[in-house]
Amino acid sequence: MRILIAPDSFKECLSAADVASSMADGVKRIAPDAEILEVPMADGGEGTVDALVQATGGTFHRKTVRGPLGDPVEATYGLLGNGRTAVIEMAAASGLMLVPPDQRDPLAASTFGTGELIQAAVERGAIHLIVGIGGSATNDGGAGMAQALGYSLLDADGNEIPPGGAGLEHLARIDPSGVFPGLADVMIEVACDVTNPLTGPTGASATYGPQKGATPEMVATLDGCLKHFAERIRADVGIDVEHVPGAGAAGGLGGGLMAFTGATLRRGIDLVIEAVDLAGKAEGAELCLTGEGAIDHSSQFGKTAVGVAACCKRKSVPVIALAGALKPGVEAVLDHGIDAYFSITPRPGTLADAYAEAKERLANTAEQVMRLYVVAKR
Repeated sequence: MRILIAPDSFKECLSAADVASSMADGVKRIAPDAEILEVPMADGGEGTVDALVQATGGTFHRKTVRGPLGDPVEATYGLLGNGRTAVIEMAAASGLMLVPPDQRDPLAASTFGTGELIQAAVERGAIHLIVGIGGSATNDGGAGMAQALGYSLLDADGNEIPPGGAGLEHLARIDPSGVFPGLADVMIEVACDVTNPLTGPTGASATYGPQKGATPEMVATLDGCLKHFAERIRADVGIDVEHVPGAGAAGGLGGGLMAFTGATLRRGIDLVIEAVDLAGKAEGAELCLTGEGAIDHSSQFGKTAVGVAACCKRKSVPVIALAGALKPGVEAVLDHGIDAYFSITPRPGTLADAYAEAKERLANTAEQVMRLYVVAKR
């Protein structure tokens, strides 16, 4: 019997690897001789580096980079088991959680550190980069990232513009002559599950600026700056990213990555599924267990459990999902490849209890799923 275990993390509680291990413990109670493949998963957001490195037997690497407001931060990126693919979370270098709430300022926050991580990964030998861009503190359109990679963003006097979204209003010319040469041979794919354009009422500034500390006045300023940036990109780089779906992700970093690195934007779960070769691991499996902290109506739109299910269905593998919480509309996932779902919560209680008991609850629920599966086989 071959069982594939491919869950996401339970956010703020257990990593994807811990979730998979706990599920495996429950399966072994009923099927001690089963071949169990533990494949930690993610959807391109928080936890993607951990999941991909652990799923592929890769390595973690740390680099001191420039944080959102210029202070040094220790950022981690991963090199996957093939030694040629790197995975980066922009939040590790340019994330909102790196800035105390009373200091958040999208007018000044920069993606420079994300560019430093990209260069570090390429210098370590990566020729394929997967970049997760959720959780940003920035609204600079990827300008800082571009500067870190050697682009000169110059004002009318030929000086580098200041960092942050507000600095873009001074941009007069983009000079690519000093670009990091290693970029030419690298394929960059961006995990992006939003469709916001760079500018306008549904753009980066209007949609996400307020959660980064932007007032209504700042939103208007930032949107105008990004519009100006898009015009300079069209004129000097020859690419029009302003209205491309996803260009507004991460304060416009989606558009910046397309313009300055030739990146393509893709659904995060699809990138992860390919990187860990989930389809190959599903070959010959009798059953797949997946799961995440909560499953609801929105889970059908690019979340891990449904992505895993879709992959496994193409291999005719039944899929059972375990979740810490089942929320309104959860039944929608039954139309998207999940055959059944179960909550691991056995009784009412506090969130603290749920976190403390999560490993045992996962193991116990996986055990009951296996008991039912064995009975059904008979």
